[in-house]
Amino acid sequence: MVVMVILIIAAIAIPSLLHAKMRANEAAALASVKTIQSAEILYNNTYPEIGFASSLANLGSRGTTCERPTSTAACIIMDDSLTSGIKSGYIFDIVGDGNKPSMAYTVNATPESAATGRCSVTADQGGNIAFVAPGTDPGGARSMGSGSGGGCNL
Repeated sequence: MVVMVILIIAAIAIPSLLHAKMRANEAAALASVKTIQSAEILYNNTYPEIGFASSLANLGSRGTTCERPTSTAACIIMDDSLTSGIKSGYIFDIVGDGNKPSMAYTVNATPESAATGRCSVTADQGGNIAFVAPGTDPGGARSMGSGSGGGCNL
């Protein structure tokens, strides 16, 4: 009888714990995207001849001591897991506009799997942040302030 009660409690608690972990990953992804946006502004101001960084690695240290930051190791984001592109169950990527100097970028944060998050986060140089629900068109993404993102608003 005791084992059955424990199993029932576990059956109720485990999905709630997994959902809470997923929501924590989504909130961490949002915070990381905001960190990247701030770093991009600083990078653009520091290296105007280059514009916005075209890769996360350029915003980090690339293993240097950061005594002399460069455009390829700017030492703006000191979180090596974020500049590697994988953090808290999300994959991060920057897509530049391909121009020199780069005047635009998009940051994408995509869940590694359905167990690590439900929604992707995307942002651009204008400060816009949007959530993209699974199976929806990124063009139909919900902005952070809209209040409904197919279950993706944080």
